Amino acid sequence: MTLSSEMNSTNGTILVVDDEPDILIALEDLFENDYRVLTASSPTQALDILRHEPDVAIIISDQRMPEMQGDEFLAKARNVSDAEAILLTGYADLKAVIGAVNKGRIMAYVPKPWDPNALSNMVAAAYQRRMLARELDTERALLHGLMESTGDLISFKDLEGRFVRLNAGKARSLGCAAGDCLGRRERDYVSPERATMLEEAERRAIEARQPDEVIEERTLPDGKTQWFLINHIPILDEAGAVTNLATIERDITERKLMEMRLRQADKMQALGTLAGGVAHDFNNLLMAVLGSLDLASRRAPDDPRLTRLLQNATYAAERGASLTQRLLSFSRQRDLRLQAVDVNQVIAGMSDLLTRTLGGVIRIERHLANELWAAMVDPDQLELAILNLCINARDAMEENGVLTLSTRNEDVEEGRITDLTSGDYVVISVADSGSGIPPEVLARVLEPFFTTKEVGKGTGLGLPMVYGLAQQSGGTVTIHSTLGVGTTVELYLARAATAQDGRPLEERSIADDAPKVRILLVDDDAEVRTVTAAYLTEMGHRVVEAADGSSALDILKADDQLDVLIADFAMPGMTGTDLADKAREIRSDLGILLVTGYADPKRVPYGHLMLHKPFSRTDLAMKVGEATRRKEQ
Repeated sequence: MTLSSEMNSTNGTILVVDDEPDILIALEDLFENDYRVLTASSPTQALDILRHEPDVAIIISDQRMPEMQGDEFLAKARNVSDAEAILLTGYADLKAVIGAVNKGRIMAYVPKPWDPNALSNMVAAAYQRRMLARELDTERALLHGLMESTGDLISFKDLEGRFVRLNAGKARSLGCAAGDCLGRRERDYVSPERATMLEEAERRAIEARQPDEVIEERTLPDGKTQWFLINHIPILDEAGAVTNLATIERDITERKLMEMRLRQADKMQALGTLAGGVAHDFNNLLMAVLGSLDLASRRAPDDPRLTRLLQNATYAAERGASLTQRLLSFSRQRDLRLQAVDVNQVIAGMSDLLTRTLGGVIRIERHLANELWAAMVDPDQLELAILNLCINARDAMEENGVLTLSTRNEDVEEGRITDLTSGDYVVISVADSGSGIPPEVLARVLEPFFTTKEVGKGTGLGLPMVYGLAQQSGGTVTIHSTLGVGTTVELYLARAATAQDGRPLEERSIADDAPKVRILLVDDDAEVRTVTAAYLTEMGHRVVEAADGSSALDILKADDQLDVLIADFAMPGMTGTDLADKAREIRSDLGILLVTGYADPKRVPYGHLMLHKPFSRTDLAMKVGEATRRKEQ
């Protein structure tokens, strides 16, 4: 074997095989300026060269050689090379030529002696054909790799809608093998309704000569829903006419679910703002009602019938107060007492309560994780949340149903659960074996006041309250439900940095013999101001009233005997916080207490005492005593 010239940037390698040295030299001289020429004096040597030189583009072989005939050699060469082949023969042996064509797949044969120009042109054409074949093979390999490696469903159709090519994923979605689908229409495999929808989208793409995009919702046999983004792309020729249609179907279920969850979160935020506003006005009304009933009950004559009526009215108003607390929990406007809590201990302590509340018609199973992390949450609100979830689970089941209450630790990755940042969470799961929740209902269960229960059987604030607690505690709520199988509600709570044993200390009540002080009471609601002033007067305090912040400042400048300022947090013109700041500029030693029907905890300046409406006489006495002690320090 000899090497005549290095392969240049445009031309490739030729292998010349002939048992006559003179012919090898002549052919080498003819092509060495344009190609890299390899020579072999026998077919055996040539086969060895081909095994080590995969880039040989053209084989020029003599027909009559002592070791084996040229057509036989080229047939064997096909086992190790796909190079183009030209047969040289000094004899018009038609049988050999036919054998070379069939077995050796030669592209031409050239008689000896050859015409140098004709042979050069023939080799150039063979080389061009070789390069085109290589490019076509590369494109086929790339297309095949793209079609089979992607998760998308890809297909190509002719203008009659018949498949001309499709990947395995698309074939599986139709329930057939890729080869069996060729030449058939999609209508042969899908429902008439879906076929009509697809054909209409294809028609639009072909007529417009522009891609057409649709989102298709599909229901799986197990009842779950998938969404696909389908692109119909017309393929145009050089004249701009449509020759074929490509279809790419992408599963966007995760993206769709994420969008739905984000829309739900936005809706919850808007509803929470509305709920907070409603609670503010409602709490002012309840403060006036409960305060007046309390004052009236202690001043009314000893009449059992009148006492019973007053007690009934008080009970109804207190139910309304409980309702607003749920609203505030949902809207994240209630200041929770967040602390490290042993969730397993809370659940264990609720055993008797759950047994009495849920009755004996269902079975309660508990699967509480060992070494459960402490959760950062308000323990009182957590008990209420768990109770609400268990009551909902009970109501979803028939007799002999199973309620499973479980806990676990979970490390959540970023983006896996909407509303949650990455980190460690304590998960409380409440699962029932009920009938499940239809998708249209599941999308609304976190909305306040939405309920499927009969009138009078539910307020529609149970799940929203749980959701509000989770949000304020740095967590969230997820709900998974399957019709006919049951529902699982999972409450995610942020892991506490350190555990804390026991419950919060009970707030101390203030005796009526506490020091009496002079108080400036500021509230724009006259009814609330009247009730609060009556409470304070009964305690023995001296009260000066003002309806707004500017009037309160005038009084404060004129009266240096005032000890405590009690101001409504949300007042028009000047808020309670603004008034407190201006009052401190006048009297730095003034005790300050802010009262609110609702307040976003983030807006409350650090260090201010807060009292939430509706409050009792005892609540007010306690906070006034605390404000007085702060003044004296």
